[in-house]
Amino acid sequence: MGKEIERKFLVTSDAWRSEGHSSLLRQGYISAEPGRIVRVRIDGDRGCITIKGMATGASCGEWEYPVPLQDAAELLDQVCEKPLIEKYRHRIARDGVLWEVDEFLGDNAGLVVAEIELESEEQRFVRPDWLGEEVTEDRRYANANLIRKPFSQW
Repeated sequence: MGKEIERKFLVTSDAWRSEGHSSLLRQGYISAEPGRIVRVRIDGDRGCITIKGMATGASCGEWEYPVPLQDAAELLDQVCEKPLIEKYRHRIARDGVLWEVDEFLGDNAGLVVAEIELESEEQRFVRPDWLGEEVTEDRRYANANLIRKPFSQW
């Protein structure tokens, strides 16, 4: 079984912008029901489909598979719930871990969060100075929930 251990934080400044590299992500949900999430994503020239189980704390089951780019585009346009999530993902390697800073567009514009995937829930890491409040367990920040209640409607 695949397992994802991920913590999510608000971002409090632009100090991260000079680090890492970025790509545009488009993603949608065939199912956004908790415990049965099925996501389609295009990241640059790569398509994938991801299945996520029920989250417990910072952990959940996760299975991800590559799909042809054209298939991913058709799934996003024809099958996935609307609106789609569009965001810039900035990948920043720092202190031996990879931070992913997501800068949302569209109805979620203004929302900027940072995520880190860990080996265990107890794993220690150095908090960058641009990291704010932890929102890992605040389900409003889950991408699957942002399609139903975008950040602009909070």
